Amino acid sequence: PKMKEDNCLHAALICLGMLYYSHAVTTEKLNHARPSLHGHHEKGKEGQVLHRSKRGWVWNQFFVIEEYTGPDPVLVGRLHSDIDSGDGNIKYILSGEGAGIIFVIDDKSGNIHATKTLDREERAQYTLTAQAVDRNTNRPLEPPSEFIVKVQDINDNPPEFLHENYHANVPERSNVGTSVIQVTASDADDPTYGNSAKLVYSILEGQPYFSVEAQTGIIRTALPNMDREAKEEYHVVIQAKDMGGHMGGLSGTTKVTITLTDVNDNPPKFPQSVYQMSVSEAAVPGEEVGRVKAKDPDIGENGLVAYSIIDGDGMDMFEITTDYETQEGVVKLKKLLDFETKKSYSLKVEAANVHIDPKFISNGPFKDTVTVKISVEDADEPPVFLKPSYVFEVQENAASGTVVGKVHAKDPDAANSAIRYSIDRHTDLERYFIINAEDGNIKTIKALDREEIAWHNISVFAVEVHKQHQEAKVPVAIKVIDVNDNAPKFAAAYEAFVCENARSNQQFITISADDKDDSANGPRFIFSLPPEIIHNPNFTLRDNRDNTASVLVRREGFSRQKQDLYLLPIVISDGGVPPMSSTNTLTIRVCGCDSNGSLLSCNAEAYILNAGLSTGALIAILACIVILLVIVVLFVTLKRQKKEPLIVFEEEDVRENIITYDDEGGGEEDTEAFDIATLQNPDGINGFIPRKDIKPEYQYMPRPGLRPAPNSVDVDDFINTRIQEADNDPTAPPYDSIQIYGYEGRGSVAGSLSSLESATTDSDLDYDYLQNWGPRFKKLADLYGSKDTFDDDS
Repeated sequence: PKMKEDNCLHAALICLGMLYYSHAVTTEKLNHARPSLHGHHEKGKEGQVLHRSKRGWVWNQFFVIEEYTGPDPVLVGRLHSDIDSGDGNIKYILSGEGAGIIFVIDDKSGNIHATKTLDREERAQYTLTAQAVDRNTNRPLEPPSEFIVKVQDINDNPPEFLHENYHANVPERSNVGTSVIQVTASDADDPTYGNSAKLVYSILEGQPYFSVEAQTGIIRTALPNMDREAKEEYHVVIQAKDMGGHMGGLSGTTKVTITLTDVNDNPPKFPQSVYQMSVSEAAVPGEEVGRVKAKDPDIGENGLVAYSIIDGDGMDMFEITTDYETQEGVVKLKKLLDFETKKSYSLKVEAANVHIDPKFISNGPFKDTVTVKISVEDADEPPVFLKPSYVFEVQENAASGTVVGKVHAKDPDAANSAIRYSIDRHTDLERYFIINAEDGNIKTIKALDREEIAWHNISVFAVEVHKQHQEAKVPVAIKVIDVNDNAPKFAAAYEAFVCENARSNQQFITISADDKDDSANGPRFIFSLPPEIIHNPNFTLRDNRDNTASVLVRREGFSRQKQDLYLLPIVISDGGVPPMSSTNTLTIRVCGCDSNGSLLSCNAEAYILNAGLSTGALIAILACIVILLVIVVLFVTLKRQKKEPLIVFEEEDVRENIITYDDEGGGEEDTEAFDIATLQNPDGINGFIPRKDIKPEYQYMPRPGLRPAPNSVDVDDFINTRIQEADNDPTAPPYDSIQIYGYEGRGSVAGSLSSLESATTDSDLDYDYLQNWGPRFKKLADLYGSKDTFDDDS
């Protein structure tokens, strides 16, 4: 029905447009017809001068309605010149925008038709040029003139929104009339003609929650106190209608999704009034006991909840923290529990919003409380010592079995099991102590020496008799009390020196003492001479009363020749109870000094030598010794330079050594082994000893007849042949040797690993090239020559 209504309206508008056009054409012809002022004079037969007037155009501004869909072309208008007498001699020509394509003209009548449907939204007007010419000569009869064809608008475009869908947010519980979003539509029709582009907005869906301003398209809230927790999202449909919203106008719609954003308008609320929890007495501080959670329908920071303990007898034993990921309150143990002391606790926990909106403070306190009851569960606990650590004292050198102290532990459980004690032997490797397993008394096993170990740190275990896995450990520190059992001694190994020319009562050394005992049994030290030498004629001792003593010379005139060494005993006593003393010997040497008291020499022999020889004599003796050493060095050097090698080595002299490694023996069949002792001195066997210091002057040619048979396996013959050949060869250096380390017998499963018999086998290897390598490889060429050569030699 709506489409039918729009079609009827469209047809009515076309009729009205055509009527308007006919009226306009008539009016324009009457108003705009203009005669031409141009003309020329002609002379008649009688001599009259005739005035011929040139007629002007009958001219219009034309209009055509858009979207015309009739069967015939639309008549746009008619061009007519005053000079057109209707005889067909005038031809009308049309040019310009759309001429010949959209607009055509009848060249005789001047009627202009539109051959295509026009759309004002594509083009609003066309500029054309008209001209009248002589049909026969095409001579212009009038100057060309422009005219405009305007496309008349009709309401053929519905309004369109900028976006098909809109999204907007508005806080929940906003006041009525709060602006949400503005939607905008546009109409392609002519806004200056009629109401085709005059738009009016209305809401089709979304009432009664929202409204829209008809002229601006601003969407506003229409209901107060819209609650996000009840409904968060709304779908609104907005319509834009042209023709001022009147019947027959075209319309367009868009969808707007409106989301209510959260505000803190809901307080947290516990779902229950009491929480029951339990924890073992063996739990350690920081262990989680349980969790509580207050529900807040708000989201984001508006739903954040913080938990705290505000009252209860367990405030000192427990604490609560907030898990912001789960919004839970985590109850944790703060101190150690004891089931035997207290079996239950009660807490009052509060949950409060972190961020509070002052606009909604009237909704009530944004917090809630709950009671948490915690019961303590009994656990099988290990024994507990009465003290966290023990410190005992015992005198050093105390007899074995002396009681040091006592430790005590008890079972905290209701069963109160018996306790057994033991010492951790890793802390008492030397086994100085023992403990009574039943009462915890610690005793010494052997005497203690404070000077060795002043403190003993051991550990004592306590275990339940019937539950060996339940044990406790406590540190025990045992201090060894000092006893004055060490006499003082010299602080260092003193060695004193006194000058021969020392004066009486001259101090020449100060001594001090050390005591291994504690300071209470050590200083002050008392220094003295033994009673038997208290009247020593040579030296005297003075106690400085500051734990040091000075040794002084009692007389003058010491002599190294008479006595160069004195031993002075000194008695040192400590201040302990009872006091301890020791006798220490001070070694005093007599030395020669200059007049200022500086030491020159303390050697008695040097003193005697200096008395018999002068300095010049000593220098002369030293000079003679140096000269003798130089002569010996030169002699040895010259002797080494005169030595020359006995044999001159040339390129032809090559020392040859045949060394065979890893030869496989014949096992039990190896009964023909060659005795290497015969090779140790082959020259001495025949009584022939060749000279080893003369080089032969000619080359020796080996005798082919001495080569063994190719298939010979007798090693003894082979070796004897080589020995004879070497003995009779004057060109061979005397230091050649053939060393045989083993003999390979018959019957070996592994076969031969040696290459000595390779010349007598059917090997495919060819060693003929050794003949071309010169004299150095001559022996190898003879040993490993070709088979034919061996055959010839044999």
